[in-house]
Amino acid sequence: MALPFLFEFWALEHQLPPEGDWRNWVILGGRGAGKTRAGAEWVRAQVEGARPLSEGLCRRMALVGETIDQVREVMIFGESGIMACSPPDRRPDWQATRKRLVWPNGAVAQAFSAHEPEALRGPQFDGAWVDEMAKWKKARDTWDMLQFGLRLGDHPQVCITTTPRNVGVLKDLLEQKSTVVTSAPTEANRAFLAQSFLEEVRARYAGTRLGRQELDGVLLSEAEGALWSNRGIEACRVDTLPELDRIVVAIDPPVTGRAGSDECGIVVAGAVTRGPVQDWRAYVLADCSVGAARPLSWANAAISAMEHWGADRLVAEVNQGGDMVAQVIRQVDPLVPVKAVHARRGKVTRAEPVAALYEQGRVHHLRGLGTLEDQMCAMTARGFEGKGSPDRVDALVWALTELMIEPAAHWRRPQVRAV
Repeated sequence: MALPFLFEFWALEHQLPPEGDWRNWVILGGRGAGKTRAGAEWVRAQVEGARPLSEGLCRRMALVGETIDQVREVMIFGESGIMACSPPDRRPDWQATRKRLVWPNGAVAQAFSAHEPEALRGPQFDGAWVDEMAKWKKARDTWDMLQFGLRLGDHPQVCITTTPRNVGVLKDLLEQKSTVVTSAPTEANRAFLAQSFLEEVRARYAGTRLGRQELDGVLLSEAEGALWSNRGIEACRVDTLPELDRIVVAIDPPVTGRAGSDECGIVVAGAVTRGPVQDWRAYVLADCSVGAARPLSWANAAISAMEHWGADRLVAEVNQGGDMVAQVIRQVDPLVPVKAVHARRGKVTRAEPVAALYEQGRVHHLRGLGTLEDQMCAMTARGFEGKGSPDRVDALVWALTELMIEPAAHWRRPQVRAV
């Protein structure tokens, strides 16, 4: 009878509190990864036990969800909520009119809605459980009001369970030195999930940015004013390809091949260029980029991509390596058709016409381009706001410039003679 309530006996690693002197424990996870159960069990651990409250257990907790209904139906009475996790002799009493749980030992947990951050002004706590912060409309105000209330006990702590989304308050929280993070994909909890659910979401969302966020529990970045958005990229996703008229591999070589050097961006793209220019469509097929590789390594990777996709041409930026880039490629295959391109304008200026093609709905992505898409969403009018250099984006821009931008500049509407 006691075994089901011994959470530490069968919990997954990401569901157990980390060691150390932390203030905020953020559990980032995919849908169904067991975040709610981890939060509920953490609350239990804070307020239950044979020890009196004066010996270190929490006595006043805050339970904060998007709405009071979600606090009640998910955090308290849900299948993985506090009530379901509690053994009969330690199950708290829900006082609906006062919106609070009261444990047999006198500990109290109050329920709060993120729609009403001012309700947190006044009460004080020695701990809190915060659920799905990333989707709160008033996340910043609610989080700030909670911080002022965490003033009881020797070391107030907060457990935050959420599917990651690119919101400022969550990003700021993750950067704090007092924050520790555990994360897990949906698959980590597969033993407790319906097989049909897993098969359906894998088939529909695997390899997409939405899948990386909702299933893998990855926080996707999108810089303010980015040339590309998460929503726009998801809208251009396709699973099948038409017959392509051209396929190219574009390569943005690193300056050096030493450890710690920039990546070598290698992107494969194709296009349908039949009919009027406004009907042309491009398809990004693969990201074959390699990290900090020696010249022969990235040359082999680029040529392998050409062979795999049946590409017509390799487009290589030669600003950094000059003739050396083509020479390295021809050491691997002397007959490979190489077009050398020179970057005479800045990265943003080159990227803007390509971003416009996306806005027009004329570029599509296959699945499996997550790292490239992360770089795209960090590219703004001010420059690249991600880590390192946007080598994958550079390669993408060269590929789509070769397939769409330059041919369109030379395209002329067919002349119709008068009869």
